[in-house]
Amino acid sequence: MTAIQTILHEELGVKKLVSRWVPHRLTEEQKSARVNWCRSALQRFNGGSSNAVYNIVSGDESWIYSYEPERKHQSAVWVFEGEVKPTKVIRSRSVSKKMVASFVSKTGHVATIPLQEQRTVTADWYTTVCLPEVVRELRKTNPNRRIILHHDNASSHTARKTRTFLNMENVELMDHPPYSPDLSPNDYFTFPRIKDMLRGQRFSGPEEAVEAYKSAVLTVSTSDSNYCFNDWFNRMKKCIECHGDYFEKQ
Repeated sequence: MTAIQTILHEELGVKKLVSRWVPHRLTEEQKSARVNWCRSALQRFNGGSSNAVYNIVSGDESWIYSYEPERKHQSAVWVFEGEVKPTKVIRSRSVSKKMVASFVSKTGHVATIPLQEQRTVTADWYTTVCLPEVVRELRKTNPNRRIILHHDNASSHTARKTRTFLNMENVELMDHPPYSPDLSPNDYFTFPRIKDMLRGQRFSGPEEAVEAYKSAVLTVSTSDSNYCFNDWFNRMKKCIECHGDYFEKQ
């Protein structure tokens, strides 16, 4: 074994690495689309310093489970020298779940809408239940408020029915590059942060878990939301530097 290690490290100069998980195997065309989108957004919003950023509302959907186990680092506890190391039984995530649509802006949480009596987002639900509530919330105090909606390329988001609704409500649609959760505020900030807060808690059902999610998301401060959107534009710059490739943990 010593000889093998010597050959591998000193003679061949190789090392063993754990593979980095990525959302998708990007093609050169998709990488180029990501770079072009980032350049366009940075130019339009002046690198994130334009006041128009306050008009952006970013939305996405995710599953909320009745139980999600803690991450390993979340179960860390203090022990004195000589104490037995703590152990914990690994428990799998609950199969009981409900999907929610969450919308955030630079100033904070806008709305969280759970899907009722269905498991997937359709254009009909999106335009008759979800988006009307979001628009109503945003224009509660200012009926003429400008809204720039950012969401990904899910079929319900790109459907003709959705585009027709947005035109009728005078809501501008901000496009999104394919296979880019690393460039979506909900995917890299809101959902991971709130789900980590709920890990290890057991709820009687998905409805209770969703209510806990809705309560937890309200605890995100305005400064944290502001940081999230500032980081969004920093991520665009990183994406360009990486020529469109995923840049997390590089």
